[in-house]
Amino acid sequence: MKVRILLVDDHTIVRQSLRNFLENESDFELVGDAENGLAALQMIETHRPDIVLLDLQMEGLNGLEVLRRTRARFPRTRVVVLSMHQDSSYVVRSLNYGASAYVLKSADVKDLVHAMREVVAGRNYWSPPFSQVAIEAYMNKTASKAKTSYDLLTNREKEVLQLVAEGNTNQQVGKRLFISTRTVETHRAHVMEKLGLQNQAELVRYAAKWGLIATDNLDPGVAGLATSASAPNGSDPDAGDADEGRPEAET
Repeated sequence: MKVRILLVDDHTIVRQSLRNFLENESDFELVGDAENGLAALQMIETHRPDIVLLDLQMEGLNGLEVLRRTRARFPRTRVVVLSMHQDSSYVVRSLNYGASAYVLKSADVKDLVHAMREVVAGRNYWSPPFSQVAIEAYMNKTASKAKTSYDLLTNREKEVLQLVAEGNTNQQVGKRLFISTRTVETHRAHVMEKLGLQNQAELVRYAAKWGLIATDNLDPGVAGLATSASAPNGSDPDAGDADEGRPEAET
C-alpha cells in the first residue's frame, strides 16, 4: 500500500519540484498540495493523508499551528516539517507540537525521502547538523514549562492574529475566515488583551518574534514594524533569555 502524502508550501516552485520528485517514488502517492495553512487544514480533513510535508512560514496560518491542530484532530497523520530555519528552537517547537521529522530545505531531496520512510517505520528524524542528544535533552528540560501567552489564544484568535499582523483589514480578515467584521473586532480585542499589546505595531512585532509571519512577504510598511524589534532565530518572546540552554547545532 502506498504512503499518501499531502504537500504544504507557499512557494509554487517548491511544490512543483517536490511533486515531480515524489511522483517518481513507487511507494508514495501525492494526494494534493496546498499553498497556505488554512487551505492545508481543509485538505487534511478531506484526504486524511498518512504524511503531511509541511512548511513553517505561510500566509493565513503558520505551519506550527497547522501542525498542532493536525496532530490534535488526526493523530494517525504524521507530519514532516520542511523548513529553512536552522535554529534548534524551531526543531524543539515542532517536535513539541507533534512533528515526526524536521528536514532543512537545504538538505538533499534524498534526505527528505529517507526522513519520510523513517517516519513510516515509526521513527523520528531531524536533519544534520542537529544533535539528537542535544535536542532530546532540551525537550526534557522544557517539558514542564508553563504555557506561553500564544498558547492561551483560541484557534480563531490565532487566525485573526496572523491575518491582522500580515496587514489585512478587519473586513479582509472577515472575508478570509467567513465571519463578520464585528466578530473580527471582538477577536482582535481579545488577542490584544491576552497578549498585553497596545497597538498594531506591537501586534506585528509579537507575530514576527513568534515566527508567524515572514517579513519578505509583507507590505514594506508592515515589514518595517516587524523587523524593528524582532527577536533573532525564532526565539520565544515570553522567555527572559531565549538562548539560555538552547541546544546548538553540531559543527
